Amino acid sequence: MAQAAKFDLNDDGVVVIVGTGAGGGVLANELAQKGVKVVALEAGGRYLPEDYVNDEWESFGQLAWTDPRTTSGDWRVAKDFAGLPAWIVKAVGGTSIHWAGASLRFQEHEWKALSTYGKVEGATLADWPIDATEMAPWYDKAEAKLGVTGVGDRPRLPGNSNYKVLEKGARALGYQDVHTGNMAINSVDYDERMSCQQTGFCFQGCKWGAKWSAAYTDIPRGEATGNLEVRDHAQAARILHDDRGRVTGVEYFDKDGNLQMQKARLVCVAGNSFESPRLLLNSASAMFPDGLANRSGQVGRNYMRHTTGSVYGIFEKPVRMWRGTTMAGIVRDEARHDPSRGFVGGYELETLSLGLPFMAAFLDPGAWGREFTRALDAYENMAGLWIVGEDMPQAENRVTLSETKDQFGLAVANVNFSDHPNDIAMRAHAYARGQAIYKAVGATRTLPTPPYPSTHNLGTNRMSDRPEDGVVNKWGQSHDVPNLFVSDGSQFTTGAAENPTLTIVALAIRQADHLAREMAAGAL
Repeated sequence: MAQAAKFDLNDDGVVVIVGTGAGGGVLANELAQKGVKVVALEAGGRYLPEDYVNDEWESFGQLAWTDPRTTSGDWRVAKDFAGLPAWIVKAVGGTSIHWAGASLRFQEHEWKALSTYGKVEGATLADWPIDATEMAPWYDKAEAKLGVTGVGDRPRLPGNSNYKVLEKGARALGYQDVHTGNMAINSVDYDERMSCQQTGFCFQGCKWGAKWSAAYTDIPRGEATGNLEVRDHAQAARILHDDRGRVTGVEYFDKDGNLQMQKARLVCVAGNSFESPRLLLNSASAMFPDGLANRSGQVGRNYMRHTTGSVYGIFEKPVRMWRGTTMAGIVRDEARHDPSRGFVGGYELETLSLGLPFMAAFLDPGAWGREFTRALDAYENMAGLWIVGEDMPQAENRVTLSETKDQFGLAVANVNFSDHPNDIAMRAHAYARGQAIYKAVGATRTLPTPPYPSTHNLGTNRMSDRPEDGVVNKWGQSHDVPNLFVSDGSQFTTGAAENPTLTIVALAIRQADHLAREMAAGAL
């Protein structure tokens, strides 16, 4: 492999990307492959499959972003996990190390939520400035990159016991769109990665490399071109700009805690929906007193986390749901838009299993006593599913700067979130359907559990046609600052019902194509 490039701090010809997850990691590789010089800054360390640990708590300590954050709002997470609103990864490769692999395209109507659903009181619904037709070829490229099963002649993964219970119950209720999913986990050897060994620690990083992650695919390939340098343990502090309002570089703290400044031709922010707005807000200046790229006042607003929750069923015989892939199958029938159910948008039901340590932590936080211990005693006989539904963007669901500071003296993100009535109605419907699925196959008991700390963090730097309605245009380009881009899930205008990674990757491939073209033409 080529030696990783080392670019000079004063090289103002490089693209600086902040964050190396599904957005930043893919963008970095795609640009490097096109001959563009890239410096990627990653706040966390570097871990590869041989470093991953098949133990939930130890892995969480290795990978999770546990730096301070603060939380407000009426969501359950503010009470139970006030310092941990999200379960995301601080490492090269970002949360693409932790994700379960579900890779679903948005449905056509979800690109146009406002037009489809109409105005929803209390929600800030908007139409994306792009649509399903424009995104189709980029989804094709993303599915090929990730090796998504069930498309492109790639067979689906086998179903484990957890899936078989879900499938039998779902079919008993008349559900039709039930299968083992479109997963970025190899069912056969593909793209120099081996097939899934069904170990069951997908959330802890795939030790086999069967699951796609930017950590061991895109980033090493980008480095091999000589055009990409990844600097780990590099915490971005602020983005600087000149008197014309164009960005000139990024200040960051290096692994020794020293403040550095990397000059840049353009900057792409891909730090997840908490860290990306935090960086822009911390980059306030005389020209941008409310935060960089925030003339609209929209930076940090419209935070979405998907309407989630879990349902577990307890059976008379063992299920051993932890065997095989963590997310082993899906019921898609409820993902349609059908307001007769009492809410707009839809939701997916996906199998999920947590190990005993996390089950104890997340089943009913703070609970103890007979009900709780009875549930844990029945762990071997348990099947589980997770709800993923479209939650409503709201102006006051937002990331702002907290009075709390991190180890570098930077204001941390405060995450304010309260459920919209549509979210509550959808979750109630999903709990009832999930319980019905398990009761249809003889569950002796069903346990609906509250949402966990979120992994699908969306919005906060939303795409919009008009500058006053959002932060970036259809290319992820700041409305205010022409050489500043957003390259992660924070650019999502609305959340859709589907797990977001495939769409983040598709947008990153599309953005790289646009950036390379504009740079070559001298427009950027």
